[in-house]
Amino acid sequence: MTDGNAELAARFADAKGLRLHLGGWEPKPGWLIVNVEDRPHVDVRSTCSDLSMFPDGSVAEIYASHVYEHLGYQQELPAAFAEAWRVLMPGGTLMVAVPDLEVLAGLLLQTRNDVNAQWHVQRMVMGGQVEPFDFHKVGFTFNILCGMLTRHGFRNFRRVKGFGLFKDTSEIVFGGVPISLNVQCMKPTGVQSADRGRAAGT
Repeated sequence: MTDGNAELAARFADAKGLRLHLGGWEPKPGWLIVNVEDRPHVDVRSTCSDLSMFPDGSVAEIYASHVYEHLGYQQELPAAFAEAWRVLMPGGTLMVAVPDLEVLAGLLLQTRNDVNAQWHVQRMVMGGQVEPFDFHKVGFTFNILCGMLTRHGFRNFRRVKGFGLFKDTSEIVFGGVPISLNVQCMKPTGVQSADRGRAAGT
């Protein structure tokens, strides 16, 4: 843990019922913004793979919109899901929005005669790539996302149209088609963060 994270850990040592907005920038009462970039309104500067400043079971809700696709699926993404599971209290909620690879694949085929439209679709698949963190490293379908989260102990998956919390890319529409895969799940009650390894099968 870095010195900065140690200071944050002391700040949140007795925290309970926190709400974390991972990768966010829009302030909202009751929510802490965790972002790797130094932006206005960011409360904690860190990656979503490192939530070490938050105690086990200290978080009631996590919201992550179009964040997890920016992580490598070999190490970064499993670490991020493990951290989300660890900090959530039993019964806590994880809300995830990612680009829907099935929808985007369909749009890519539908726009085969329009190179400009296809270019925009592939940017949604691969990321805008206008800054260092704007690259996509993994694609998600509902089955892939839920399968990975199940491996990390999450249950009760529910696909939703939106979350109604923030104005962000979870609401993005292209050609009249919503392209965001929005899923809500929970950390089951009756488990503790120390059980994560067994839940993930590690």
